[in-house]
Amino acid sequence: MNVQVIEKDGEPEWAILPYKDYQQLLEEVEMLQDIRAYDEARQSISQGEELIPAEVTFAILDGQNPIRVWRIHRDMTQQQLADKAGISKPYLSQLESGQRKGTTEVLDALAAALEVSLEDLLSR
Repeated sequence: MNVQVIEKDGEPEWAILPYKDYQQLLEEVEMLQDIRAYDEARQSISQGEELIPAEVTFAILDGQNPIRVWRIHRDMTQQQLADKAGISKPYLSQLESGQRKGTTEVLDALAAALEVSLEDLLSR
């Protein structure tokens, strides 16, 4: 690599290098960032972080009810989720259909039963 160093007051101030060398450095920095991001993701997964399938994300982004989407993803029936959250099945059905909003306490119980955060259940 051909680098010209310009000094100011006896200290390096600027480094001038050919553009192709500059581009190569950028590519190498991007690769290093990708490797670090990959390593961080692997560590998070090994520590128990859950990967969310694209189907779940897209269903919620497409406007489907998050409670229903997460319930189906967790392979639970309405009755199973209702029992685990301590609510009735008709109430859960109304929440999933949008007929009712649900109290913070109920949504907290559903989030705990589905093993997600409360924020994950709130419609965008």
